[in-house]
Amino acid sequence: MSERLNGKTAIVTGAASGIGSAIAELFAAEGARLALLDINGAACDALAARLHHETQPCLALQADVTDAERMKNCVAETEARLGPADILINCAGVNVFHDPLTLSDEAWQRCLAVNLHGPLNGIRAVLPGMLARRYGNIVNIASVHGHKIIPGTFPYPVAKHGLIGLTRSLGVEYAAQGIRINSVSPGLIMTPAARAWLESCPDPQAEQQRQRDILPCKRIGEPVEVAYTALFLASDEARFINAADIVMDGGRSQIYHD
Repeated sequence: MSERLNGKTAIVTGAASGIGSAIAELFAAEGARLALLDINGAACDALAARLHHETQPCLALQADVTDAERMKNCVAETEARLGPADILINCAGVNVFHDPLTLSDEAWQRCLAVNLHGPLNGIRAVLPGMLARRYGNIVNIASVHGHKIIPGTFPYPVAKHGLIGLTRSLGVEYAAQGIRINSVSPGLIMTPAARAWLESCPDPQAEQQRQRDILPCKRIGEPVEVAYTALFLASDEARFINAADIVMDGGRSQIYHD
């Protein structure tokens, strides 16, 4: 590896599985000191133990991103043990798909709390230190749902549209103070959640083939491909990219479908 993040400290939320764990593994390989945050403490501990290296330590912290005070404490512990936070990756998220007429207030609030307010909690926790140092790179993992509406997925797209808006608004707000805030909008990626959804279909193999067929590239994305995009945005190679969103969905959102 090229060690593009050598000497950097990165915080990754939702790090225990899927895209979050792929980002953690790639960032560790690229030389970052890592704080892995996830609501699943045991899985987070296991990943941190595997990635930990003497010169590139890896810290596991159990955290619910909806808890603003806990997020502040996690950032404080990270900076005390690993050094100032240079990078924040907001990857924690939850799928909430309901009929609007039967959607409970609890489900609505959970969708917004995890997918939109959670990233804001993370950003608020790291911003004071980043502003003091006039340096920081923040990457929010949004979704193609923040650009195109897929029927039957309400209210998830509402939160992801909001997250892209948050990215653009705060990216502009702090641009002159050395802070970059960008987002990545993945399409269908073969995460554990996506695999579980495919396996729940009446004919999983047929549904997986159908999903491949409607993608111009004729394949489903992999978590590591999202990780490489996050790596670029979090590195100084992307130093003139700010308040931007990168759609990575194999080109699907650019074409009409029956």
